[in-house]
Amino acid sequence: MAEIVLAIALVAGIYMAWNIGANDIANGMASPVAAKAVTLRQAVIIGGCLDFVGAAFIGSHVTETISRGILDSTKFTDPNVVMVGLLSALLASAFWVFVATWRQLPVSTTHSIVGAVVGFGVAAGGFHAVNWMLILPIALSWLVSPIFSGLLTYTIFAFIRRRILVQPRVFHSALNWTPLFAGGVVLIVVLSFLTKTPLGKRLGVDMQMGWMIGLFLAVILGFAAKNWMSRTIKEVEREGAERIFRRMQVFTACYVALAHGANDVANAVGPLAGIYSIYRTGAILPEAEVPFFLLAGGGLFIAIGIFTWGYRVIETIGQKITVLNNSRGFSVDFGAATSVLIASKFGFPVSTTHAAVGSVVGVGLAGGVAGVDFKVVGRITLYWIITLPLAAFPTVVIFKILGYFFL
Repeated sequence: MAEIVLAIALVAGIYMAWNIGANDIANGMASPVAAKAVTLRQAVIIGGCLDFVGAAFIGSHVTETISRGILDSTKFTDPNVVMVGLLSALLASAFWVFVATWRQLPVSTTHSIVGAVVGFGVAAGGFHAVNWMLILPIALSWLVSPIFSGLLTYTIFAFIRRRILVQPRVFHSALNWTPLFAGGVVLIVVLSFLTKTPLGKRLGVDMQMGWMIGLFLAVILGFAAKNWMSRTIKEVEREGAERIFRRMQVFTACYVALAHGANDVANAVGPLAGIYSIYRTGAILPEAEVPFFLLAGGGLFIAIGIFTWGYRVIETIGQKITVLNNSRGFSVDFGAATSVLIASKFGFPVSTTHAAVGSVVGVGLAGGVAGVDFKVVGRITLYWIITLPLAAFPTVVIFKILGYFFL
């Protein structure tokens, strides 16, 4: 029985990883595509490769067996029940992300798997098996995450417009501010990967050392970026300034793709690793080691999802909410990345998807309310709200069906 559940779970994990790639690639690559910093083909190739590297080599090698403390582990003593429950959650969340991608709407894959795990908890252990106080911060993040990200992006673009875009010598103004923006991107990347992360722990880097490394590299590479751009970009006022932001935007988008692979591969392989751990040990462990082949496999199928279907949600975020150019697109990516970093370091459960959409809305509002298509934003928000229940309810049904055959 356990072998059959594991085999089905492997297929379900592949399906979930494929859907994650198709839906979440837009978080980093939508704005550079819309701003014509990269082509759609280049975006899916770059995003696919970096997502794979992030998942396989930076992704966490340890995952909680019963996701994120949402369920009371004392309520579940039968390993077979947990195996079937995690499989049900994986199938239901994958199908929900598929539906959202088909509708060209960005949803949080993290919240999808959380909702599915809640459905399994209710089905197998009753309402008391779920720690509902942990669900409240997730629900609040639907509001807090996009608003915070939108305000930050609005502020960043307002600064760029005031200090660069309306200046008489736009190109020189952009060049003079390059060390700040390029250095800021470097600092965000270093802090994201080295502080309070599995990679940082493996390298023995604490918060203080992470800041020292980040600031050192930010200063060095910030001025190196200014020197490189002054030598390689022609002095053509506004067009030249936009080219400066184009290069920084591509780099920021690459970081988002790399970070996405590292962080969100757990949504596909986390439940699968739990099932694999139970299969090997016959017991429910608090944490399960994630074998490299699962991380690499998850990264591979995330990349395949990007290659085959990633363009659908890219079109929604990049083109249907507001008009983006390179300076606006850089503000979107930098604002989203910064807000996710700040929130994650404070322990707030935010979604990169929510932050990306909030940033696009924020930069759109910088040009006036008429610059944002709120019908599209409304549809996206509706899908966010219904993600948890529409991942949870199918999990209950699938758990009952699978339980009939395997329990």
